[in-house]
Amino acid sequence: MNDIKKHNFAEYFTNYTNLVEETDFISALKDSYRTTKEIVSNISDEQANAAYAEGKWTIKELLVHMMDTERIFCERALRFARNEKQDLPGFDHDDFVVGSEANNRSLKSIMKEYKAIRKSTIALFKNFSPAMLEKRGTANKNELTVLSIAFIIVGHEIHHRNVLLEKYLN
Repeated sequence: MNDIKKHNFAEYFTNYTNLVEETDFISALKDSYRTTKEIVSNISDEQANAAYAEGKWTIKELLVHMMDTERIFCERALRFARNEKQDLPGFDHDDFVVGSEANNRSLKSIMKEYKAIRKSTIALFKNFSPAMLEKRGTANKNELTVLSIAFIIVGHEIHHRNVLLEKYLN
């Protein structure tokens, strides 16, 4: 049931799912949260307000982007699990980042919110039945299963964590 490789979903998302080593999605969500929290715990508010290059997001904006994306993908998972038949809309992540005003927040408040979001995500996915995890739908014209969304959330986080380590903290 938890083997993501058995699920068919839009090729675009394999860039993220291929980054996930765990086969259990709940463990993957928990482990990814702990790793991100550990990395961010060594970053000051001043560092978090910096971008690695002109026109790039700050660390705070990157973290809020990860949180916004997780929330949107959780909504998609819930709607697919509950038999949504419509193609759900995409979102412009750059517009979301600008609208987030992340740089006006403390890093502590961002991480507190991130913890709450991840707890909610884990509770949501823990309560999907095996049949619900197999359900599928489309968002932004990309087909997904509920289970694939859990792995996409983790893979998306790993992708941005890698950017954080390589571009911001290197």
